[in-house]
Amino acid sequence: MSEPVLEAPPRDADRLHEEFEAVWGNPRGWRALAVVNHTIVMRRFMVTGGVFFVIAGLLAMLMRAQIARPEQAFMTPEAYNQAFTMHGTMMMFLFAVPVLQGLSGYLLPKMLGARDLVFPRLSAFGFWCYLFGGTLLTFSLVLGLAPDAGWFMYTPLASRPFSPGVQSDFWLIGVTFVEIASVSAAVDLIVSILRTRARGMDLQHLPIFAWAVLVSSFMVVLGFPPLILGSILLELERAAGWAFYDPTRGGDPLLWQHLFWLFGHPEVYIIFLPAAGIVSTLVPVFARRPLVGYTWVVVSLIATGFLSFGLWVHHMFAVGIPALAQAFFAAASMLVAIPSGIQVFAWIATLWSGRPVWSLPMLWIAGFVAIFVLGGLTGVMVAFVPFDWQVHDTHFVVAHLHYVLIGGMLFPLVAGLYYWMPLFSGRMPSPALGQVGFWLTFIGFNGTFLVMHWTGLLGMPRRVYTYPGGLGWDLPNLVSSVFGFVMAFGLAAVLLDWLLHWRHGRRAPVNPWNAPTLEWAAGMPPRSYNFASLPTIPTRHPLWESPELPRSIAEGRHGLPQAGHGRRETLGCNPVTGEPREVMVLPGNSWWPLLAALLLTALCIGLLTKVYGFALVMLAAVVLVLLRWSWENGTHVAGAAEHAKDLPEGLRLHTHTFDGPGLWGTGTALLANAALYASLLFAWFYLWTAAPNWRPPASSPIGVWPLGLASAGLLAGWVAVRSVVVRLRARQAGGLRTRLLVAAAAGAAGCAALALLLVAAPLQPAVTAHDAMIAFTLWYLLVHGALCSVAAALQAWRIHAQHVGIDAPYEPQVVLMLWQFTGVAAVLGWAALSLLPLLLR
Repeated sequence: MSEPVLEAPPRDADRLHEEFEAVWGNPRGWRALAVVNHTIVMRRFMVTGGVFFVIAGLLAMLMRAQIARPEQAFMTPEAYNQAFTMHGTMMMFLFAVPVLQGLSGYLLPKMLGARDLVFPRLSAFGFWCYLFGGTLLTFSLVLGLAPDAGWFMYTPLASRPFSPGVQSDFWLIGVTFVEIASVSAAVDLIVSILRTRARGMDLQHLPIFAWAVLVSSFMVVLGFPPLILGSILLELERAAGWAFYDPTRGGDPLLWQHLFWLFGHPEVYIIFLPAAGIVSTLVPVFARRPLVGYTWVVVSLIATGFLSFGLWVHHMFAVGIPALAQAFFAAASMLVAIPSGIQVFAWIATLWSGRPVWSLPMLWIAGFVAIFVLGGLTGVMVAFVPFDWQVHDTHFVVAHLHYVLIGGMLFPLVAGLYYWMPLFSGRMPSPALGQVGFWLTFIGFNGTFLVMHWTGLLGMPRRVYTYPGGLGWDLPNLVSSVFGFVMAFGLAAVLLDWLLHWRHGRRAPVNPWNAPTLEWAAGMPPRSYNFASLPTIPTRHPLWESPELPRSIAEGRHGLPQAGHGRRETLGCNPVTGEPREVMVLPGNSWWPLLAALLLTALCIGLLTKVYGFALVMLAAVVLVLLRWSWENGTHVAGAAEHAKDLPEGLRLHTHTFDGPGLWGTGTALLANAALYASLLFAWFYLWTAAPNWRPPASSPIGVWPLGLASAGLLAGWVAVRSVVVRLRARQAGGLRTRLLVAAAAGAAGCAALALLLVAAPLQPAVTAHDAMIAFTLWYLLVHGALCSVAAALQAWRIHAQHVGIDAPYEPQVVLMLWQFTGVAAVLGWAALSLLPLLLR
């Protein structure tokens, strides 16, 4: 294929803008609820996260007021436990990850030279899930039914006997709902970074912030599913009485801790890595030189992400795990400090060898470095098992957690928001009010949490709402509480500064910080389509090397400088080299994401209120809406071959290739699904080997061959769908629908075998954890088999409707990936549930 021609002669900028606005413009009024543009959706993410941050901060101030003095009755124990649980839940689930993902989704298309994220409707769906799930959780506070078992929801405290109300159900359903948003955003960010970069932007030229978000997003995809699984299992135990964590029925409460911390410790680095990416982006700008050790910083980001998954037992040293495991996880906990240290030294070297300009964003960066280094030192301390035994569940651990999370995330986040504020609003921040906010926050933070190390070393346990006097805790608690309010005033000053600047801030010049990265070429504030033409970027510092780039982009001198065809186009690239592969057609504004999220919210309310008939109806409605959405989302009427004569030479629309974005999105989503299924198999083998009262029956209740036959049916469907893809690649149109219908029938037969097994097998999931794990795994495979069968039948229908065929061949490849996953999952389930127990008897 010849090299695509992307350069174009200049065009009138005003007329070009009108042409693009007709296609990409965002409606106003009530129709704005259907907007899917990443600039709007991701701003909504950040604003919503800011609201949850304020609520969580107010809860923290209530707690600090309660324990400022001994034996206070300012709050009841119930209210304190609710405030403690909701503070941690909001900060971890409703603020930190969503706000960073919102900032990432806002910036990355502009940094990468793209016009939008690759799945804009998925982003909108994720936002609505986040908003409704977070609101559902927050509303529990208003009702006085907020969860009160701690933001970690340990069993058996969160189990039905010790938490009989709906408080824990609010947490389990609400947090799982919110995590749909986080995983959706991570899938979108991964595929967008890998597949929608400017021409020439290979991995060696990828902005360091994009590297940080890429690693962090893969960690979300792999790290969130264990908690999603754990929450589903606990809700099943609470609502249906199934046995997973009950030791009297063969379960183990420590299984929850393993699943939670399989998520919980990577979560720390999921939050830290994008924040570190912000620092690595800002330091070169204000040092006036490129980042020292770019390659080493990238390697350290990847190493941090990899090592973070080997640390989860770091939080469980006091539960009685074997000494060998303690030694391994202690060593891993100390080892992860090395890649973090590499980044710190790279920042210091960049400043040392540059000409630093100490502006307001750099003030927050300096505060971050000081606080994060101190938090890292205490992290190494708690990695020593004997020391951890002494300070476990004390205020020392609370102080360490806040030094790492607030120091490692909040300070860089505020620095980044000040830095990119002209990009959001076209106005500059106020240095005076910003400095007041920084110093109050910095002094208040250290006064609060540095003293809490002392309180913890004196033996004060965490999660207590009061304490007797005379134990030496009185003064340090009072000091911590006073400084906590100082920090609150500092953050209030920052928020006030941000609100005032939208109206009173002075107008920002073009590229006000003299930054090197491409987002500053998108305009301030940027257009809805970011770039009127898509430039070639063979460098890490495009605006330093080509200051005239913003003008040439606006004049349409680069790739795809037209929108009169009515398509929302951006370039799809090779994930390694950045060279153009195809022209991606992105879907426009839609009501489907909002409707699907509303129905899911209704489903959650039905589950919370135990009105299961209503919940079942809402589930059916959700399935129908998602099927209708998928039908429309895959059909680009304006993208038909006869309407695509204006593409650059050598490029085709992605709908006419075998490598469209849907293939990458499905693969990434299935990676998350694989992490969930691997966690399920881990839970099965953990209970089999570690649960003290595990009671497997003398013979398997499901036998060997029934599950094997069901797996065979799913494998047969996989083979049939693969034959469709083979024929499409050979440009043979005959027999495609028949083969897909055969696949649907084979999948239906496999599902019927699974359903019969669930009905006929003597399973008692409410009696033993053994049967509960088997029943859940069978349901998991049944749902996936049904999804595969429906997908194959829909593909046959779409071929009949001429939406799929030789000239539009990539959708069956997406369906094939789903069949491959389900087939492998069925075989692994058969081996784990039927064959291995037989061999071990």
